[in-house]
Amino acid sequence: MRFRPQYALMAVLALVLTACGNGPVKRVSEPAASIQQLSVGNDGNWEVELRLRNYSSMPMRFDSVSLAVKVGDEAAGTLSASPALSIGPESADVIKVRLQPSSSARIVVADALAGGRSLFYELEGSVSATPEEKKQRSFDIKSRNSLNQAPGLPGVLR
Repeated sequence: MRFRPQYALMAVLALVLTACGNGPVKRVSEPAASIQQLSVGNDGNWEVELRLRNYSSMPMRFDSVSLAVKVGDEAAGTLSASPALSIGPESADVIKVRLQPSSSARIVVADALAGGRSLFYELEGSVSATPEEKKQRSFDIKSRNSLNQAPGLPGVLR
């Protein structure tokens, strides 16, 4: 019996195609949240553009957000929203949330804006999201980051 390389090649190709037949692996990863922009209104309240990031390999619907905000060392309040927003796999989107901050947090932000300094902030809380064709899950969020004054936009930090 003689060895025929074309049969061996066909067998290897058949195995490769069989292994690929199950489709892409769907994984659910913890989402992330960060402040993309903070705008201080004339009334002292803030409009926060909250960036929600889906690190999963499938779309997720973000149902609710509840994140305590801390600026500097001062508690500012809680960002609460029910966006019901679908975000594609490994993508991000932004929601706007109004916040009436504590007076001490207003002072910290005003000082950062007046001095042209970075504003360090923390977010801590939870995000409820529903992965495609699965049950809703709650994810704990804890992040630290900073914002800088947006050039030419008074009262805006990015």
